Amino acid sequence: HVQLVESGGGSVQAGGSLRLSCATSGSTSSYNCVAWFRQPPGKEREGAATISTTTGRTLYANPVKGRFTISHDNAKNTVYLQMDNLEREDSAMYSCAAGTATTVYPGPICEYNTWGQGTQVTVS
Repeated sequence: HVQLVESGGGSVQAGGSLRLSCATSGSTSSYNCVAWFRQPPGKEREGAATISTTTGRTLYANPVKGRFTISHDNAKNTVYLQMDNLEREDSAMYSCAAGTATTVYPGPICEYNTWGQGTQVTVS
């Protein structure tokens, strides 16, 4: 089985940056896709960024494109979300999910079966 643990959340001022980490353990070879989702208070969960751990291809939601960067460190089995130029609208509980890709081009679209507990991001 795969276990996901998020970290790196916190409170920052608008325009600031945060780097979230999603550490994976267990059966790390059982997935080829990892994504960051976010859920603002009182709203539904939405996808933010997706990465294929085999091809490196990425997919971003329009609100974060150009400001967020998702990456994967194979040696550490960790997926990162670098968030720059944060806006108040970015405040949410951020969770990572692992699964398998159903579409590769133009960007990974995946089905997820494992979720982390989440890390809170507050932008003021």
